[in-house]
Amino acid sequence: MAASLFDTFNPVSSKQWKQKIQFELNGADYNETVIWNSPEDIQVKPFYHSDDFKNPLPIATKASDFKICQNIFVYDIEKSTLRAIESLNRGAQSLRFTIENSDCDLQKLLSPIPLENKIVYFNLNFISIDFVSKLEEIASDKKAVFYILNDPIGQLAKDGNWFATTDKNNFETLENLSKQHRNSNLLAVNGNLYQNAGANMVQQIAYSLAQANEYLNRVPSYRNTIVFEMAVGGNYFFEIAKLRALRIVFDRIAIEYHADLKFHLLVTPSKRNKTIYDYNVNMLRTTTECMSAIIGGADAIANLPYDALYHKDNEFGDRIARNQLLILKEESYFDKVDNPADGSYYIESLTMQLAEKALTLFKDIESNGGFLKQLNDGLIKRKIQESADKEQELFDRKSAVLVGTNKYTNETDRMKHDLELFPFVKIKPRKTLITPIIEKRLAEKVEQERLATEV
Repeated sequence: MAASLFDTFNPVSSKQWKQKIQFELNGADYNETVIWNSPEDIQVKPFYHSDDFKNPLPIATKASDFKICQNIFVYDIEKSTLRAIESLNRGAQSLRFTIENSDCDLQKLLSPIPLENKIVYFNLNFISIDFVSKLEEIASDKKAVFYILNDPIGQLAKDGNWFATTDKNNFETLENLSKQHRNSNLLAVNGNLYQNAGANMVQQIAYSLAQANEYLNRVPSYRNTIVFEMAVGGNYFFEIAKLRALRIVFDRIAIEYHADLKFHLLVTPSKRNKTIYDYNVNMLRTTTECMSAIIGGADAIANLPYDALYHKDNEFGDRIARNQLLILKEESYFDKVDNPADGSYYIESLTMQLAEKALTLFKDIESNGGFLKQLNDGLIKRKIQESADKEQELFDRKSAVLVGTNKYTNETDRMKHDLELFPFVKIKPRKTLITPIIEKRLAEKVEQERLATEV
């Protein structure tokens, strides 16, 4: 066996590298010149060295197993069924159905679809024991794996109200569901909300875990998988570290409850940094975000079509979104190596720091009454708004750049007559138990001003 080529070189310590950088700076301050602080108050250094990193974090992910997921909103059952079949034929490996009400005919929807050995997610805008029972019967008949994304706390946070139920409360319904379907995957945490509303990464991790912890406390019979639905933004390496840190901290929390609890990660690109002007740039954004998701350890990825903000669901947008993931999987070989981030001192360092900060915030939430109390008190919303305002300020003064929107704009671009959907925050006055957390994109104000001046 040939000798290692590295043996012919003298090792260079981190101290020597730092001294060399300081020399090249010609007297400029090292800390102020080449170290920058992230919104999470993480200092990012110009280089990372094995001298500074001795204990790699225990994490095991399988990039080789990530699934391409297709989102399907169920309105017209026949069209939804046809769309699901076509998506599977064209590269999708799993499906996520969003179902608005419990009178949906599940047999009509699912019977024609070849679901054997397929993973299917059901995002339900209600909570129903009977509906879940029907789903479980179909899953057994079809030999499919169903994840039922029950998340009443997420419903409260986003909508301001709980799900309507005949039981005393939503947690009682979840407990009854858990007892009746002991082998079913019945719980989810919608972490997308926090990212899309402007929370920083430490908050996204801590709030998602604190939300999961509420379920573990209030639904004590549950022993199966919790699905974390997370959004990823454009900060490439940080997003990889965020997903890895989330998994690490969950494992530490779960072991305090039950060893059988499992973590499942379903990732979608964020809406927060997407734009309606120069919309093709959205394809570049979602591509790098999907790359972050794969390397960060996503079990499944549902890509966001480039025109999702302003167009209704359409075949072209869906096909482009799927093909982005197919290219990453089949042509860019992103599924060939498990744990692809292992050994990167930079990513390992970010992961460790995010995990430590998130765990500290999680403990603070628990010591001050828990997530649900702070959500009801408005503290969670206020903290997210503070982070969102800081990010918005960076965008407004063009320190945070969205190409084609706040910098390098195409002044001839016109969008007013291409809007099939309303792409801005909708105001719907109604009675709610709490003030909901609102998702808002960075570019909304700029886009509204441009639309108002279009000829």
